[in-house]
Amino acid sequence: MTNAAVKVATAQFPVSEPRSWAEFESGLAGWVELGAADGTQLLVFPEYASMVLAALFDAPVRQDLMAQLGAMQGLRDAYLELHARLSQQHAVHILAGSFPWRVDGGRYVNRAWLFAPDGTRAFQDKQVMTRFEREQWGISRGDPARVFDTALGCLGVAICYDAEFPGLVRAQVEAGAELLLVPSCTDARAGYQRVYVAARARALESQCPVLLSPLVGEAPWSPAIDVNVGIAGVYGPPDRGFPDDGVIAQGCEDAPGWVRARLEPAATREARRNGQVLNFQHWPEGETTDPVARIEMN
Repeated sequence: MTNAAVKVATAQFPVSEPRSWAEFESGLAGWVELGAADGTQLLVFPEYASMVLAALFDAPVRQDLMAQLGAMQGLRDAYLELHARLSQQHAVHILAGSFPWRVDGGRYVNRAWLFAPDGTRAFQDKQVMTRFEREQWGISRGDPARVFDTALGCLGVAICYDAEFPGLVRAQVEAGAELLLVPSCTDARAGYQRVYVAARARALESQCPVLLSPLVGEAPWSPAIDVNVGIAGVYGPPDRGFPDDGVIAQGCEDAPGWVRARLEPAATREARRNGQVLNFQHWPEGETTDPVARIEMN
């Protein structure tokens, strides 16, 4: 990360039913304007926040999971250009709500785009699909994991379920990530808790902040995002330079809004260098390749 403090905001973003592209654009612009207030430098939106756009289609498409995927492709260029424009207009980095993206071969992946104020953009694809994605929706694994070198430092993105796989996130950390972004979409308290616990664990193991952004609210018209629950938060390791409980900032359950925090890169680096514990440094010791003995005690 940069040596200067970084102001971040992570969205507890509500589902909606826009009646037109103009209505969607106006709503998103309002969210970005509010989020970027007071010099905030990074905004994080949830997994599948783009799926509110399915409200623009006629009833047969709205009710058909597969038809929605095809119809969404006609909106993806406008979706990218809108976020790019808002990023430049407000001088803020934006992780856009992930989008079901058609790739070569007609497959669909879950793709989250990151936009920088200088006009550059890049994406992270989800690596591990949930049962709903693979068994009902036909979403598959995309391009491999990566990290993003930005003016704010090196960022990693673990989309929802991906955060529950420590080896995947560890690879991003070893590639240089000092700040992790976890956009999520969960339809049950248990699902949210799994991602929440994973985000907290990744902050502990990696000794760096993690931003969690959930989709919230109900969209009974949508078979993809009909129910959404969660709490946005910014979490760190319970160690020197961070709160004792690791909670830097946290929202209220299912209530739309921005959760803000001011992050000190020096705290991450010092925790990794000289924390009360050294999870970041000691990780290889927990990755033993020694065979595990099974002891009979009957």
